Amino acid sequence: MGIVRSMALYGSPVWADGLTAPNVALLRSSQRAMAIRAIRGYRTISFEAASLLAGSPPWDLEAKALASLYRWRGELAARGERYPPRVLEARRTELRRDTITEWKTRLAQPSAGHAIIAAVSPVMEAWIGRGHGVLTFRLTQVLSGHGCFGKYLLRIGREQTSVCHHCDGGLEDTARHTLEECSAWAEPRRELIAVLGGTDLSLSTVIQAMVDSESAWDGVASFCEQVMLAKEAAERERESRSLPSRRRRANRQRREAAADLRPP
Repeated sequence: MGIVRSMALYGSPVWADGLTAPNVALLRSSQRAMAIRAIRGYRTISFEAASLLAGSPPWDLEAKALASLYRWRGELAARGERYPPRVLEARRTELRRDTITEWKTRLAQPSAGHAIIAAVSPVMEAWIGRGHGVLTFRLTQVLSGHGCFGKYLLRIGREQTSVCHHCDGGLEDTARHTLEECSAWAEPRRELIAVLGGTDLSLSTVIQAMVDSESAWDGVASFCEQVMLAKEAAERERESRSLPSRRRRANRQRREAAADLRPP
């Protein structure tokens, strides 16, 4: 998303301070689309969650930081002062820190994606600056909660109930249930626990482990790939077995519509 970001922020020292609400909304719309593509997520993921997972600060905040840097350099030039590269880099680092701080403040009251935002925000700097790990389609499903889960499928019209089909607990099928509780995934969960070195599979603990260790990241990604593949296959099988031809056609149409929500 680097090229699109550069295009969006072109000339920002000129216009950053004059941003209106519609301007910010336009920036967010473009950034959200790019962030969702970067994280390989469903298109229903909120701007806040998608940009955080992608490690991309809001572009309006970045525009203000660029404008501030431009003014600072202009003021020094007007006074005839010269500065070594390390001073410029220190100023950039300071502005970056200010941007992250303001971003955190905004994320304290998100419009959606509360669970993943609460899990990532405490380790935001480490998440953004990590040198390992990529987000896959199925990993992002588990982290975001937008994917092959009864609660989400009911929301988008792909399911008649949010109850989990994979265990007998009568519990709601959510990303948390899949990761922490569902007995159907006991074996891959044991493997994941062995990799993480602990039984706490809360989202915040998992995110912390992923940031700290490449092997933990790979272990979580492997769990998500294995489990979500099985859940997707089971969903297709349920549809093909249980629906009469007329309802099957209607469901296929809903499935095609829902496919528009998946990443390209």
